[in-house]
Amino acid sequence: MTFNKIAFLVLAIFLLFLAIIYALMAGNYDINFTTIKNVFLNELFNIQTQEFKKMDKVIIYDIRFPRIIMAILVGFSLGIAGSIYQGCFKNPLVEPFILGASSGAAFGASLAIIFALKFISFWAFIFSIFAVFVSYFLAKDKENISIVSLILSGVIVGSIFSALVSILKYISDDAGLREITFWIMGGLYYSNLKDGLIFAAVIFIVFMIVLKFSYRLNLLALGDDEAKSLGIDLNKNKLFFILLATLVSSLSVANVGIIAWIGLMMPHATRLIVGADNRWVLPLSGLLGAIYLLFCDTIARTLTHTEIPVGIITSILGAPFLIYLLKTKKSRLLK
Repeated sequence: MTFNKIAFLVLAIFLLFLAIIYALMAGNYDINFTTIKNVFLNELFNIQTQEFKKMDKVIIYDIRFPRIIMAILVGFSLGIAGSIYQGCFKNPLVEPFILGASSGAAFGASLAIIFALKFISFWAFIFSIFAVFVSYFLAKDKENISIVSLILSGVIVGSIFSALVSILKYISDDAGLREITFWIMGGLYYSNLKDGLIFAAVIFIVFMIVLKFSYRLNLLALGDDEAKSLGIDLNKNKLFFILLATLVSSLSVANVGIIAWIGLMMPHATRLIVGADNRWVLPLSGLLGAIYLLFCDTIARTLTHTEIPVGIITSILGAPFLIYLLKTKKSRLLK
């Protein structure tokens, strides 16, 4: 069984590599593999090879490469965040945005756009974190956090922030309304390597911490009663994992807007393949999330002459997955 998991991990890494190469080549401006190799040898290692056009360098290294890096980081972070939420609450419908993170981020970004505040991503991040913690503390009682109360509190908080976003849209001018709309639909248009490196450092630290304590996540996934009998402090551990998952998912939505479904789909798909052990689910969910978002972003860039917001693509492809969950896991979802 371990061999199969390792084989799947190797396959996922290989598929990610292929997705990266294809994303570098695909677009309205066609580029071949040799040109890609020459550009990276020159830019990363200062190795002079065959000459290439300046436009090739700009498109490959300055435009597509930062976008690919951000797609991988966002997909990976949403994949592991979804795994953490589903592991904590033992339900495949729990994902980072169900607690109001996306609505909070949308409000923060809209506020920054309307009032011309600097650092839109910062305000989106702050309100995303705030929304999740409000949802958590509304659902928390002295002994436990039930999945029903958590989802209900997330719906309440999300609805409040959605209403506030609607108010901001109403009072906005045409330019502001357009910018808010495009931000909410999600996209990797403004990706850059500097933001990507900072994001990568945070994701790496969070991932290593979660992986180290993945045994606790496995115990939480057994159910509240069994976890208690094994000496696990439910509220303390759930808060610990929710904090880490919220950090990376909020950074994701702050950088690229709202991109749905990855945190729901990838952890569940991974568990169907490798089982419920979070030592494997966490990295594989992240890799599948990275592959999926990179694939969707490549479609968004190349399907038409004008770019489609990637959040639209992930939603269109993700909806059938929710139908599958409802049809095959209905009894578990309704607990």
